[in-house]
Amino acid sequence: MKTRVAVRNLRLCTKDCLCLYVCPTGATDTENSIIDTEKCLGCGACADACPSGAISMMPLDLPPQQPKTSAVLARSDELAERKAQEELAAQRLSAHAEDEALGRLAAAVARAARLVNEDIMREAGYMLPQSANARALLDALATQSLSADAPHEVARQLLERIPMNEGQAAEGGDNDPSPIPAGATATYRCLMCGAVFEVPEGEEPVCPVCGARGSSLEKI
Repeated sequence: MKTRVAVRNLRLCTKDCLCLYVCPTGATDTENSIIDTEKCLGCGACADACPSGAISMMPLDLPPQQPKTSAVLARSDELAERKAQEELAAQRLSAHAEDEALGRLAAAVARAARLVNEDIMREAGYMLPQSANARALLDALATQSLSADAPHEVARQLLERIPMNEGQAAEGGDNDPSPIPAGATATYRCLMCGAVFEVPEGEEPVCPVCGARGSSLEKI
């Protein structure tokens, strides 16, 4: 019984295609370049042959996510918000730059900010489907009236299909989601314009005066 499968990083792949010649089942020969994990035997021949290091062997059973304190998650959220703002600003600059070189540079900056943000969110646990963070988000989408177009049904289906990481569930701690009382609100002060406003608990706060968000707001 196999314990691992091959996974290709498309950003690193240089199309040398050596993996096609060494794979005994043809799992690496796909139209979308994504390795067929059903065919993969987990032998690792493709990873050993890849000259660009684009193929890694991933275990089928992942260890429990390392628990993180609320302070660490708060700092991760703050940094992720800043990187998202950097990406948005760079995208706008790239779209409106009159100089072609400046436009390409801005596009590269936006891409770099996106990659850094992906790493931040992954480290915080938001991109791990079995983590408590992801489950709390799905719970909110499935049970709360966040917006008219919120994917409530999809969230409910994911909650049924994605198993909770048993190791982390047993550990508990700061990552355990707490239910939000119905009708609860949170009060924020905008550090940009000084406005004080309330939003329903659990919703992303956005200043109604200047549109500031994230680290530009202080919860009071």
